[in-house]
Amino acid sequence: MSTVWIKWGSALMFLAVALGAFGAHALKAKLSPEAMEIYKTAVLYHLIHALGLLALAGVSGTASDGRLFWAGTLLVSGIVLFSGSLYLLAVTGQKWLGAVTPLGGLAFLSAWGTVFIVYLNKGG
Repeated sequence: MSTVWIKWGSALMFLAVALGAFGAHALKAKLSPEAMEIYKTAVLYHLIHALGLLALAGVSGTASDGRLFWAGTLLVSGIVLFSGSLYLLAVTGQKWLGAVTPLGGLAFLSAWGTVFIVYLNKGG
């Protein structure tokens, strides 16, 4: 399972860095300051949770628990829903996309809650 999350995490880190650079260089002059802040938030959460996937890969070898697969799936889903909706909101200005963002936040919370529950009774 850990190699799955290493692949996803590294690919999503690559994408986050590329989108961050794109925003800083190609979009900075085109987006309003408010839209740029939204875009930066998307990049930040994208980076943090892609790193989280890499961390999940590192710890998943310590617990043989299928719930960790779901935690990784929720992290990927959260990046798509949370960051993806914010990227699109910043670039298109379509306010309805803001309604999708909390679903990504719930996916992030569910992922980290799942990891916590898996390791809660592991001791140590």
